[in-house]
Amino acid sequence: MTLQEKLKEYQRDQKAILATNFYNLETLQSVLTAAESCRLPVILQLTRSSIEYMGLRESVALARQSLEDYGVKGWIHLDHGDSVELVQECLDAGFDSVMIDASNKPFSKNVEITRQVVETAQKYNANVEAELGYIAKPGQEQTGEFTTADEASEFVEQTGVDALAIAVGSAHGFYKSAPNLNIERIAEIHKATDAILVLHGSSGIPDPMIQSAIKNGITKINLATEIKDTFMKALKNTLLTTDEIDLRKVFPKACKPVADLLIHKFKIVNFS
Repeated sequence: MTLQEKLKEYQRDQKAILATNFYNLETLQSVLTAAESCRLPVILQLTRSSIEYMGLRESVALARQSLEDYGVKGWIHLDHGDSVELVQECLDAGFDSVMIDASNKPFSKNVEITRQVVETAQKYNANVEAELGYIAKPGQEQTGEFTTADEASEFVEQTGVDALAIAVGSAHGFYKSAPNLNIERIAEIHKATDAILVLHGSSGIPDPMIQSAIKNGITKINLATEIKDTFMKALKNTLLTTDEIDLRKVFPKACKPVADLLIHKFKIVNFS
């Protein structure tokens, strides 16, 4: 089953797929341990920085083999692709899905770039995600520049994009103030377009708010910051209490807290 088909299935059932970033072997294993435990599919996400750290073909091969080893249904996705060139490299490397993020450009330019990626990805039968509106980046302030239903409808119609990350009050990284999703806006956009709606910046958003977003049209939930934060806190605590120098013994101790976090997240987005 393609990712497009699975997302449409979840959209019809008012459910959401958890899309998790991974950064090394241990975070990947933590994700798949949780997915296996919950018997749920997962989208494995890589950003440019993770690709540059681990290597493009190396990270894809690691993810593919690990999905097979754990018996988990999953797809590999480029998160926040910042250029058409990077998207092309990822498609050639076997990604199932790519995101082109031209949200910092004017609407017409965002449409132009996204449409180009959609046309290219069709040759690979790959899912394409774009972003529309202002979703604050780490260290930036949130603003009220939310995606509108009319903009979303027009953008999807002009680009043919499969999935759309929308600005409805979430932010990347840690929140400086309590997050407050505009659930009404999510419902309006969902009514205006049948594209898959994506929530970026789910780390730190209260569970009931996440579930309300899903009930009103969100089908893909991105999680990254809490994974990194949980892994590093657990690793630091371990290093403070051991003189062990073998990283093969130290790094795995940070896996269980991450897996526990993700089991909770899987259950939150797959509520009934």
